[in-house]
Amino acid sequence: MPELAATVARAPAVPKISLRRRITDHVMTGLAIATVVLVLAPLIAVFGYLVYRGVGSINWAFLTQTPKPVGEVGGGMANAIVGSAFILGIASLIGVPFGVGAGIYLAEFGRNRLGSAIRFTADVLNGVPSIVIGIVGYAIVVLYQGHFSALAGGVALAIMMVPTISRTTEEMLLLVPQALREAAYGLGIPRWRTTLSVTLRTATSGVITGIMLAFARVAGETAPLIFTAFGNTGWSRYLRFALFGKDFAVPFVRYDQPTAALPLQIYTYALSPYDDWHRQAWAGALVLIVLIVAAVSAVRYVVRRGTFGAA
Repeated sequence: MPELAATVARAPAVPKISLRRRITDHVMTGLAIATVVLVLAPLIAVFGYLVYRGVGSINWAFLTQTPKPVGEVGGGMANAIVGSAFILGIASLIGVPFGVGAGIYLAEFGRNRLGSAIRFTADVLNGVPSIVIGIVGYAIVVLYQGHFSALAGGVALAIMMVPTISRTTEEMLLLVPQALREAAYGLGIPRWRTTLSVTLRTATSGVITGIMLAFARVAGETAPLIFTAFGNTGWSRYLRFALFGKDFAVPFVRYDQPTAALPLQIYTYALSPYDDWHRQAWAGALVLIVLIVAAVSAVRYVVRRGTFGAA
């Protein structure tokens, strides 16, 4: 003990932090907190205003009924809620595999001219206005089918999802340490299996985050759906059959009709001169935001629990 006390006594004293450095530290910490507040304030303000304007119009009828004819009070957006889910499901089924596949190619095999061309195309496509994507969907799907449809809307939204997912997937895969790949190669695992079972699994959390970012971006798009899904004041035949098993008397190909979606319904109601439709537009916007937040939060929760891979 005496030796320990002597050693402690001989230890050099920790120099006192200067006043200037402490002030600088407090100032920079305050600026960082202020920037966070500035970023969150608009989001909180928008969400709070949506709750204020829309929560009073949300009821059971709003969630289960279709729109009433012009001039009648009441009705709801059940067809638009289900239609949005259906269109986004189609977009995800098309866009996610293509986006993830492109990202894998760019990260693992894309150090060549083709990879550079794909990156350039993805970056350009990210900046293309959504209404242009809608026109493309109209040209390649609607004109071919001969009618508006949920499929056309899903294709248009999938085109918007692919560049975001591909570039995010590439960046996440590049963050995986090369040592993991070399360890797998040393065990005799083929490169394709290493990419899927080791590299992609390690980066799963980041890849899914990119997918949800793309999903949240397209979920509120209106312009592409005007040219593709077009909208519907009732149930399309396909949705009516899927939900209720009704009206399946004509060939299946005719069931993919113009389909309602929440962004389209909100847009239509917001432009109308009717106060009741304005209230329902606010309610629809609130429901749309809540559904997006719920979907993103649920996926992030599952990822953090480790169900789909490393968190």
